[in-house]
Amino acid sequence: MLVMFMVVPLFCAFLITLAGRRSKNLSEYTAQGAAAMLAVGAILLMRSVLATGTIVNAVGGWRPPLGICMVADGFSAFMLVIVNCVSLVVIISASDSMRWYTEKWKFYTLLMLLIAGMNGVIMSGDLFTLYVFLELASVAGYILVAFGTEAESLEAAFRYAIMGSLASILILLGIALLYSYASTLNMADAATVLTAHPKGILVGFVSVLFLAGFGFKCGLVPFHAWLPDAYTTAPAPVSAIFAGTLSKTLGVYALCRIFFNVIGICPRTLHIFMALGLLSMVVGALLALVQDDTKRMFAYSSISQIGLVVFALGIGTPLAVFAALFHLGNHASFKALLFLNAGALEQAAGYRDMKKAGGLGAQLPVTGVTGLFASMSLAGVRPFAGFWSKLLIIIAAIQARQYIPALIAVLASVLTLAYCLKFLTRTFFSSANKPQRALREAPWSTRIAMVALATVCAVGMLALTPAFKPYVRCAADALMAGTGYKDAILMVIKT
Repeated sequence: MLVMFMVVPLFCAFLITLAGRRSKNLSEYTAQGAAAMLAVGAILLMRSVLATGTIVNAVGGWRPPLGICMVADGFSAFMLVIVNCVSLVVIISASDSMRWYTEKWKFYTLLMLLIAGMNGVIMSGDLFTLYVFLELASVAGYILVAFGTEAESLEAAFRYAIMGSLASILILLGIALLYSYASTLNMADAATVLTAHPKGILVGFVSVLFLAGFGFKCGLVPFHAWLPDAYTTAPAPVSAIFAGTLSKTLGVYALCRIFFNVIGICPRTLHIFMALGLLSMVVGALLALVQDDTKRMFAYSSISQIGLVVFALGIGTPLAVFAALFHLGNHASFKALLFLNAGALEQAAGYRDMKKAGGLGAQLPVTGVTGLFASMSLAGVRPFAGFWSKLLIIIAAIQARQYIPALIAVLASVLTLAYCLKFLTRTFFSSANKPQRALREAPWSTRIAMVALATVCAVGMLALTPAFKPYVRCAADALMAGTGYKDAILMVIKT
């Protein structure tokens, strides 16, 4: 079952490449069917992990550390649910919106490769396999950014490819140096070696390489220069899946897995996480506040919200890690929705500039209402899901006696509310620039996707109820186990 999350999208990418150009709808139906299968499989796997514990699959029958293994614990299963459920919604939304670009079979092929890469990063039990799938997802991402084929899209994709390649080099160098120290690439085995031996200068240097490399992938300040242009110029479904899943998988997930479960977290690392998180939170919010382009504003907002997640991880307490993962899931839903809203507005009105917009809510009611839900969840307004995760993060900071960082997080949330209100008033509720022509609502597939994500924003607080809280708690416990991750893996392998 674990290998299915890579095999299914890779096979579908191959099938779409062979037959997609001959059949108008085959690529679309194949991608939607595969995404639905993966989303259901991720939910079933999450339930299985919660019931039975960590699951390990030795690929080809070769037991680790000699062979490659795929691992599903609480954290990886939780991320699989986020990645594959958001991907399913985005693929549904792309049914009509991507017809304005080049042939859809090319888009779905790249999207399947992207999903296979993200799932592979999440499931990998050794560092080199993680790197291979990270590169697969990255290369597919570079091409998807350029899918609009306009000059600015090509320029943004080139910049993204250059900076992404630099980040990949840093990560590969870190893996090579860690292998020279631990003589193994298996994460559990490497954690065993690092636990038994004192960490010297080499391990510290490797930590810096990983922090910079994965910081690039998730867009933390000061490694964020590629992100605004890439998110702004890419087609709306691509921006949605980038903001909803890609940065979290290639950046936040890998960062957490390596630092919490392999190298081992320490107070100095937690302080660095907090500092980078606070810097990203504030800089992203301030830059978002001065934007007039809706997609660029949401791109800077993504930097701010990822900063909030990394800040919460830096607090390091069980409540803070739980809140960070809760907010990670919330961010996947409301940020993917906001980029779909921005795409629907651009398709209907022909522009993204909020100075030109106004009074669009009456003609685009579904886009307006779902945009309201997403913005209020992003801003942390009660009773939407974002309020509860932000509240838990601030409570965790206060409990850890991080009073000034907690105050900064509150002020960043105020800035977030300011630019969310700016987006809503200028775009939907202002009558200053009412359109002179009738506008058409987004296609039905995009409306279905927006309503589904808006529903998650509205009922996301159910993750705190006894029925759903164990799933988030299981993911948080996997991180809080620290290098005890190795014990769970090795115990399963021995049995």
